[in-house]
Amino acid sequence: MDVARIKDRLQLYERLMRLDKPIGTLLLLWPTLWAVWIAAEGRPPWPVVWIFALGTLLMRSAGCIMNDMADAGFDAHVERTRERPLAQHAVSRSEALALAAALVLAAFVLVLFLNRLTVFLSVVALFLAGTYPFTKRLFSIPQAYLGIAFGFGIPMGFAAIAGTVPALGWWLLLANIFWAIAYDTEYAMVDRNDDLKIGIKTSAITFGRFDVAAVMASYAAMLAILVYVGIDRRFGGPYYAGLAVAAAMMGYHYLLIRDRDRMRCFAAFNHNNWVGGAIFGGILAEYGVRGAWPVW
Repeated sequence: MDVARIKDRLQLYERLMRLDKPIGTLLLLWPTLWAVWIAAEGRPPWPVVWIFALGTLLMRSAGCIMNDMADAGFDAHVERTRERPLAQHAVSRSEALALAAALVLAAFVLVLFLNRLTVFLSVVALFLAGTYPFTKRLFSIPQAYLGIAFGFGIPMGFAAIAGTVPALGWWLLLANIFWAIAYDTEYAMVDRNDDLKIGIKTSAITFGRFDVAAVMASYAAMLAILVYVGIDRRFGGPYYAGLAVAAAMMGYHYLLIRDRDRMRCFAAFNHNNWVGGAIFGGILAEYGVRGAWPVW
């Protein structure tokens, strides 16, 4: 195989893993970092941070491949996804399966450096990632299941730092579920017409004309839970400033999605990276003013 063909193959694998579209990795990473920082009270060991950061990238990439394997027949009929490698038959299913398995194995090796509870939870996380694609055939709001799958780094983060998952960890996971319903409904609004034709179930279809209201209500529920987290942790101004910035961004998303324009809905979805970043920035600043910094 010549160099040019190897390069073309690697580019196909890059697209299959969505390395060219990092938004999904970031939406997984932010809530994981919230949990790691709160569990460690602002002093997480850097090796743990890097394990979770790299593990998030690996598992998101594997999850994208598993999703495309499950949805290859549907993706060919959806405008936004018809050029994905599996939908175009540019990559074989055996190649995709081998790549996904290698990514999962690499992620599992990383988790083995953590405690037993975290290893156990990583198996649950793999189950969630592997089964999520099929929820679009079964559940009216598969975005809620996505929120569990995308947020399972939260209990894993608490387990890795504290050796247990306190009630606060599950509250943070619930906040992430509402966040996922919000941003993935924006995402589903882009594909609604195609999804109706092929029979996929999404929250955008289920909510119907109340889709925009549902997005904003989900954002509100997420913020209410995060305020409770702040009260429980006795956080001060920096944390709530981060929440205020996130809330302002959510208001901007309303302006983007209220007319249900496909491209503006997609822009709102992508902008959620900054929502997660603003919340993490508030957590980081809160512990920073307390003099707490990660352990090198």
